[in-house]
Amino acid sequence: MFRTYYSRGDFPIAMEFKSVGNKISWKEDIKTLNYQYYLPIFFDGLRETEYPYKFFASKGIHDLLENGKDKIVPVLPHLILPIKNALSTRNPEVICETLKVLQHLVTSSSMVGEALVPYYKQILPHLNMYKDLNKNTGDAIDYSQMKRENIGDLVQETLQILERHGGEDACIYIKYMIPTYESCILRYTVN
Repeated sequence: MFRTYYSRGDFPIAMEFKSVGNKISWKEDIKTLNYQYYLPIFFDGLRETEYPYKFFASKGIHDLLENGKDKIVPVLPHLILPIKNALSTRNPEVICETLKVLQHLVTSSSMVGEALVPYYKQILPHLNMYKDLNKNTGDAIDYSQMKRENIGDLVQETLQILERHGGEDACIYIKYMIPTYESCILRYTVN
């Protein structure tokens, strides 16, 4: 869907070439965009692996999340299916980008974390599959940690962010779907 919309020129975006890297130039004020329309389409682009589609989808999502604040929560139900589809690809690049986007989504507005809790049942089974997926390099050095490309570490980070921003019931839902998850907030003490 994202590729079709991009190819038709339906997005008010263009590539802005910079010496330190490319970025998106928005042809309209990003704060006045219809988030109900654009955000789900950009999230659908998470599955893209080819340039420039992957670039525009990723940068577009991050730009929209940074500027959306109160517009994000009403669109949340329409973002779950694209997130699930991206996590289902089993493509490590796509999974890493989706986890980073999920982290940004949760932290983009104070209400998003709690509003996302009812959708944990749809998202967390995929995270449960990938949570132990760490690279075994033996004695070698794994540079993917610095680039945030290690899926197992990203899943753990994402779960902790979901717990911190999801309110009181977040840990319960996470433990239900991922029994081996250990809370980053609750500390059990033995008397």
